[in-house]
Amino acid sequence: MPVNRNALIRYRTIDNCLKNRFRKWTLEDLIEACSETLYEYEGIDKGVSRRTVQMDIQMMRSDKLGYNAPIIVMDRKYYTYEDPEYSITNIPLTDQDLGRLSETVDFLKQFKGFSHFRELEGMVQKLEDHVYSQKTQQKPVIDFEKNENLKGLEHLDKLYQTIIRKQSISMTYQSFKARQASTFTFHPFLLKEFRNRWFVIGKRKAKDEFQNLALDRIINLESSEVPLIDTSDFDADTYFRDVIGVSVSTGLAPEEVQLYVTHKHAPYVLTKPLHHSQKFIEKDNYGITISLYVQHNFELEKEILAFGDGVKVISPERLKRSIKGRLLGGVDLYNTELSETGLVTAKRRLEHNGSSVMNYVYTKREVDKIKRVLDQSLPQSRTSFARRQLLKTVPELKDILLNKNLRRIVRAMDEKAFLVKAIFFNKPPEANWYVTWHQDRAINVQEKLETTGYTGWTQKNEVISVLPPAEVNHNCFSIRLHLDETTEANGALRVLPGSHKKPLTDEEIQLISANSVPVITEMLPGGVHLMKPLLLHASAKSKSQKQRRVIHLEFASVELAEDLQWAERINLSDQE
Repeated sequence: MPVNRNALIRYRTIDNCLKNRFRKWTLEDLIEACSETLYEYEGIDKGVSRRTVQMDIQMMRSDKLGYNAPIIVMDRKYYTYEDPEYSITNIPLTDQDLGRLSETVDFLKQFKGFSHFRELEGMVQKLEDHVYSQKTQQKPVIDFEKNENLKGLEHLDKLYQTIIRKQSISMTYQSFKARQASTFTFHPFLLKEFRNRWFVIGKRKAKDEFQNLALDRIINLESSEVPLIDTSDFDADTYFRDVIGVSVSTGLAPEEVQLYVTHKHAPYVLTKPLHHSQKFIEKDNYGITISLYVQHNFELEKEILAFGDGVKVISPERLKRSIKGRLLGGVDLYNTELSETGLVTAKRRLEHNGSSVMNYVYTKREVDKIKRVLDQSLPQSRTSFARRQLLKTVPELKDILLNKNLRRIVRAMDEKAFLVKAIFFNKPPEANWYVTWHQDRAINVQEKLETTGYTGWTQKNEVISVLPPAEVNHNCFSIRLHLDETTEANGALRVLPGSHKKPLTDEEIQLISANSVPVITEMLPGGVHLMKPLLLHASAKSKSQKQRRVIHLEFASVELAEDLQWAERINLSDQE
């Protein structure tokens, strides 16, 4: 018995509904879904009867069409598939289907070689291979590129039908950068595939620029009654002529891009050009130089970066800087990968010397982001020397500072440690503060109480500092994040290893510092200096004009006396 097109549409609609296990489907729901789909695809507005859908379900359950669909009824009300992985689209082709497909393939093969059908040759070959594997029950001999987990393909047919019918559509969309989805009317003109990912090209309003939206970012599509805007001026070949990929910037002129390709990668670039504008310029003993005439977009950079060390940008300079920066950023990710051996060594040095340096803890991107947040939140930071309670003043810094690497370091030093102090130091070039030897002993508490064993109560800018008993300092350590390169010439810390065992008198400090050779802790941006509170240290006298910005984070693993509390306590586990 032949199956008409309307019945196939209903079967497919019921199948899509039952595959969606995030919703319970009653018979009325299925009737409504079938009615809406038939109206959308065939313009049939009289709806679908209850008996028709019931007969459709019985037909899908039967073997007449080869479906044998495992449709069951839950709670005497809700329809679903007993097998959550089942779909009528997964069933194998019948012998009759294979015969018809074979005839279709033979017919299409007659047109091979004709220029009008040249673009169909790959599709015909793929179809022929699929029919062969199905008929012979053997593995395919052609493996085409595919991505089984690609999202958004379910929207492909609906967008295709919308375009050919010259209609607009209501779209709910969320880009990778957007915090939340938005719903708007979209006027689609073209579907385009690039690197096995699908995009729809169109406009929101007639006066807007063209947009390319990724299908995998579409959340929902609904019919729209808004008339389609005029598309007569859109030509796909012209629109994408000067770009690699799908990102087109209207009004941005293409420019010549010169690339040097090493001998190892040259054959790939010559046999598969990066763009139709590619030209060979010259060859030397180590590689070739080619040129492209394209816009500078994301896909161009991605194409160049895919060759790694096999391609170098010669010009333009802006593209060259961008590629170099992204390559350095990639290396930065490897450099900032902490090893267990390095953490063990850092802990041992901290315990025995009272000081340990770890460069490459924060990436350059993270350091730049911290600087931007500080400049935006503390516009006077260049003139103010210190900003206490930093994470209370600038809470958006918390997630950046307490990153994965910092948490690993803190846990390696002391599993019970929590944050108790955060200060931002911005030392201008002329500042030579703390060039004398001293020990850091003060801690910050919430309020002033007369607690036995705690002395030296002071208050600065609503921050109460106190000198605790020595055992409290022994259970503390600090991590100083350097945002700028720090050398002896611009005030790097001088430290005396091993001087952190006990509080020292002024006479003892003078005697030890006069008879010891200090260690200069020179730091790279993104590096950290771990210190014990009682470590003797002093800033080197500044000789250069370089800025040195430091974020001082202090950690402890001990509770204070009963009537005292840490002023800025933050548990690192709360940030994960």
